[in-house]
Amino acid sequence: MEFKEAVKIALQSLWANKLRSILTLLGVVIGVASVIAVVTLVNGANTYVTTKFSSYGADVFTVSKMPQIITSSEDYQRFQKRKNVLYSDFLYVRDNCKRCVGIGAQQSTTGTIVRGTQSVTDTQIRGYTWQMPSLQNLNIEQGRGFTEADEERASHVAIIGTDIQDHLFPGQNPLGQELRVDGTPYTIIGISEKQGSTFGQSQDNWVGVPLTAYQRNYGTQKTVTIYVKAGSAGQVLDDAADEVRVLMRSQRHDAPGAPDSFELDTNNTLVGFFSTVTKSFGAVAGAIALISLVVGGIVIMNIMLVSVTERTREIGIRKALGARPKDILMQFLIESGTMALVGGAFGVIGGIIVAQVITVVAGFPSTIAFWSVLAGLFMATSTGIFFGVYPARKAAQLDPIVALRAD
Repeated sequence: MEFKEAVKIALQSLWANKLRSILTLLGVVIGVASVIAVVTLVNGANTYVTTKFSSYGADVFTVSKMPQIITSSEDYQRFQKRKNVLYSDFLYVRDNCKRCVGIGAQQSTTGTIVRGTQSVTDTQIRGYTWQMPSLQNLNIEQGRGFTEADEERASHVAIIGTDIQDHLFPGQNPLGQELRVDGTPYTIIGISEKQGSTFGQSQDNWVGVPLTAYQRNYGTQKTVTIYVKAGSAGQVLDDAADEVRVLMRSQRHDAPGAPDSFELDTNNTLVGFFSTVTKSFGAVAGAIALISLVVGGIVIMNIMLVSVTERTREIGIRKALGARPKDILMQFLIESGTMALVGGAFGVIGGIIVAQVITVVAGFPSTIAFWSVLAGLFMATSTGIFFGVYPARKAAQLDPIVALRAD
């Protein structure tokens, strides 16, 4: 029997029992859809985090009171007891670091932005030193950024995100206009490019002001985060980080041999940690999805055994007309493989749809990986063929005389 003819017969058999075929496919569809959805979401999260941290540059590292990633409540309590990283620490490092190509500091809080009778709440208010926007690769789409003079004079000037423009200045040019940040007036000098939303939270609902002006309103004793640009990754970054560590320990009077009273984080550390977490999550979720595939495969095997029993006389006739055992074997394997492949195709479509719905509803990033589509189809087909071997062999080994006597 030719392969083409075997495929045709297999499809005819599936079409003749449409409801049974659909119910049989459900396990494979759910399994493949789960795998595709998980891979798409995990891949999207990895892409987002890598892009987000890489936007700061591979040669930028941070110094802060607490690490950006804390994995236990005990660690949080321990880090919370550290002294705050103060503006004076930033000034000391800025004035003494020889390997620092750029250096800035940032503080933030949430507050209310008001213009006339309109307001925006839960807005992130950022206190920036003049180099911070460039260190974070924050592009100013209109107007200008901060200058050293703005920082020295604690000027009441502000850079805004696009949400502030859309809500408080619809259809207007905000440059040169005034708004109030927690009651303090600021003149808008720049508008940032749109960054979109992530995990359902807008990245454009913020206002940046000079850090010195920020501290006049919110105090000088709260902790700051220092951003340092080394100029290059690799050894250059390591040398700059070592120098900053020595300066910070000296400034904060850390005893020799005592652990650092601050945290120094690089982008590679953060991206690597997040990738490890998502890989572990993906492995667990993938294992659960594979269970669905196994269940789907068992259902396929049971249905194929039923099919062999129902078509015993047909098998006997085929053998009597010259069909060889391998022809019967190939026919049933193609039938089970085709069934699983069709289920896999629907599973891929379903998985992508589920991931996209989650992206739209929850704002969770997703990225479709072409390899995951091929892997899903391959797994589905392999599952069908593997679990179809036993029924196919049983059909191929039937005695034609016994088969012809079947009712």
